Amino acid sequence: MATAHSRQTLLIDADDTLWENNIYFERAIADFISYLNHHRYTPEEVRIRLNEVEHANTQAHGYGVASFSRALITTFEQLSIEPITPDKHERIVGFARQIAEQQIELIDGVAETLPHLASRHQLILTTKGNPDEQALKLTESGLAQHFKHVEILREKNVDAYRELQARHQLNAQKTWMIGNSPRSDINPALAAGLHAIFIHHPSTWVLEHETISAAPHGQTLLQLENFAELAAHF
Repeated sequence: MATAHSRQTLLIDADDTLWENNIYFERAIADFISYLNHHRYTPEEVRIRLNEVEHANTQAHGYGVASFSRALITTFEQLSIEPITPDKHERIVGFARQIAEQQIELIDGVAETLPHLASRHQLILTTKGNPDEQALKLTESGLAQHFKHVEILREKNVDAYRELQARHQLNAQKTWMIGNSPRSDINPALAAGLHAIFIHHPSTWVLEHETISAAPHGQTLLQLENFAELAAHF
């Protein structure tokens, strides 16, 4: 591959690519559904409603723990027969608060592979979410030194990738987006003219699921099972 012989720019996702993230949200959701203990709706139906509320919330309020907490409260208010009390409100907010209290857990292979990539290529952290939350995660991860730039975007879509290319004067033929989300990392990057590398994660957020597009002519799409495999390509 050309990447083995020339300097490339690697745009690297953060949550569920560099460190675990969604597993903590899934645990909080399971606790919330158990606490709601709805007698009419099944756990699966409650989850569908929560997904709908989360989708609407991210459009209005962005991503992150605060937005998720708001979604839990809204879902409870929509489905609960009894009104929410201050004690119940605090209990529900607590499910989300536990996520913020989690220590950063790097995904296998990241700690060893990222320094190798940084020694050979330009790395730009390219994530979305609450800026303060994402910046704190990066600091606590100990990985910040490997990135030349950090981009914390409100959304990762075609326009965002094109703006990022222009801002950093990137050559699309030497730029790769690496991540676990078909919706945010792979498909819009390909549509923006970049190469892309999909790294499978067993717990990718359901709202990030999407059929992976084929790479347009002249672009490359790789699908890897783990982060460490990047060392064989770059």
